[in-house]
Amino acid sequence: MTIEDNSSEKLCWFAARTRNGQELSIRKTLSELGIEHFIPTKDGYREYNGKRISREMPLIPCLVFLRATKADACALANGRGVPVWYVIDRSTRSMLVVPDKQMEDFRRVVDAVPDALCPADTHFTPGDRVEVVKGGLKGIEGEIIQEPTRTYVVVSLGNLLCAKVKIPKSYLKLVQTTKL
Repeated sequence: MTIEDNSSEKLCWFAARTRNGQELSIRKTLSELGIEHFIPTKDGYREYNGKRISREMPLIPCLVFLRATKADACALANGRGVPVWYVIDRSTRSMLVVPDKQMEDFRRVVDAVPDALCPADTHFTPGDRVEVVKGGLKGIEGEIIQEPTRTYVVVSLGNLLCAKVKIPKSYLKLVQTTKL
């Protein structure tokens, strides 16, 4: 059974919170409903009764991304009983919509380098906007972060999350400069 396609509304990526430990069961529910989603995971280990058990674990606790119309997204939480609460954009006071390009870039960085995630409230010095022009991450746009011996490209999802990946300077092209 899938949620009805409402052609009068555009499909958008939404960020939603859930209870701790429910990310993977929500992924199963969204799959059963035919809803496109993204829940970054990694292989990890848990210890049960002295035994080390391998299991899939969410990279971002309590957070799922789904792509639906706004009406269908609301119906998931209200009508279908899926336990999600949408992240609110403080400037619009509406559900946070993640642009398709940002979501695509974020997914590619997280899939390529799972350890790239860092909290959005980590303080970064504003830098130049760049595009990756070579390698497996070609086409990704982000902000350059430079440390004394390293260069990173940071891909942000608004004020929610960011992912960073080490990129050689020769793989980057300046898109626009941020004025301080």
